[in-house]
Amino acid sequence: MSRLFGTDGVRGIANSELDSSLAYKLGRAGAYILTQENQHKPRIAVGKDTRISGDMLESALVAGICSMGGEAVVLGVQPTPAVAYITRQMGLDAGIVISASHNPFEYNGIKFFNSNGYKLPDSLEDKIQHIIENDMESLPNPIGENIGKRTEIDDAVHTYVDFLKKTIDVNLKGLKIALDCANGASYIAAPSALTDLGAEIVFINNKPDGKNINKSCGSTHPEDLQKLVVKTGADIGLAFDGDADRLIAVDDKGDIVNGDFVMAIIAKHLKAKGKLKKDTLVSTIMSNLGLEITCRQEQCNMIRTKVGDRYVLEEMTKNGYNLGGEQSGHIIFLDHNTTGDGLLTALQLLSVVKETGNRLSELKSIMVELPQVLVNAKIKNENKNNYMADSEIKAAIEKIEAEMKNSGRVVIRPSGTEPLVRVMLEGEDQNIIEKMAKDLAALIEKKLS
Repeated sequence: MSRLFGTDGVRGIANSELDSSLAYKLGRAGAYILTQENQHKPRIAVGKDTRISGDMLESALVAGICSMGGEAVVLGVQPTPAVAYITRQMGLDAGIVISASHNPFEYNGIKFFNSNGYKLPDSLEDKIQHIIENDMESLPNPIGENIGKRTEIDDAVHTYVDFLKKTIDVNLKGLKIALDCANGASYIAAPSALTDLGAEIVFINNKPDGKNINKSCGSTHPEDLQKLVVKTGADIGLAFDGDADRLIAVDDKGDIVNGDFVMAIIAKHLKAKGKLKKDTLVSTIMSNLGLEITCRQEQCNMIRTKVGDRYVLEEMTKNGYNLGGEQSGHIIFLDHNTTGDGLLTALQLLSVVKETGNRLSELKSIMVELPQVLVNAKIKNENKNNYMADSEIKAAIEKIEAEMKNSGRVVIRPSGTEPLVRVMLEGEDQNIIEKMAKDLAALIEKKLS
């Protein structure tokens, strides 16, 4: 069997690729591994987003944890970063999130955090998978008083909101904020935190029904938010994804402010206050060249990693940096939390707006974005990593790189969660790189489908 865990946990279509049987096994095997690691009965937080399949998978996962004698501390609907924070704050042994992030509602996923709120290392994920594939029947079956239990925490979201409010030193009075909660996990926490801090809010996509999460809304579809900002005269728009671990902003003119701009704005602000550790920002190979140029101009270092917030986090923890993230809006503030946190990012950005007195449209002028094109090539899932093994595809990539010389980049990467290869080109002429990207994606589809 191929690796069960992707870059962001186990993910698939609910009740098909990810069914209750697999969820039960993940809970059971995960609790067992954690028991071995910690030498005591584990207490494990369980949170979820608003997908209709969340109840089914939560029940199975909790049953698996309890079957191993563990205590499942059920948090209900929570942003992913809230689960990471509460796991650490309550001194639990692990946290589990049931979510497929920005994917459509029919998908779901299961990802683990360790006791410190960090995603599990590959080695522990591999141990869990090994048990599921080979040793499930050999696991012990506690009976009597040794069976685990389910505990529900009713006010977990308020614990998270209280934490968020303490991460900034200003109130938000005088700011009008347009909010898009993607009908997802932030629908309680985001309005609560912003109104508690004094902001005036108007919002859309704040009524989850289990099927409308991420549906033409949120950070991957901010078009309606852009219109709302202009219509209501809001100072800023904030769009989260389904599990609220990413943020895409909209400025006062209705223009998108993606993760690269947000990181540029906040890195400059933190450096000016002497709070950017080692004057370094960590991002990925997908971040725009404009961010790199801005960092040089602001006398900051920029380090690139592979795509995925786990790789950004690895670099940050390894070398003591406190700010990193992705163009997609996953941004990590290690002084405050251990994973990408959309609400935390929103508050940090809003604090810059308040402290500087500048509008977001003015703050974003720090960076000039080079034209960038991203095209998805739909291929067979088993062929995702074979693009460089094909001589024709390899030659096409080399030809594009030669034509662009030093004025652009080609980045090819397989999706961690879907049967896609993502083709990204960056350069000076939008029309030229768009044609190049489409032609290359078409070739990849032809050769690997």
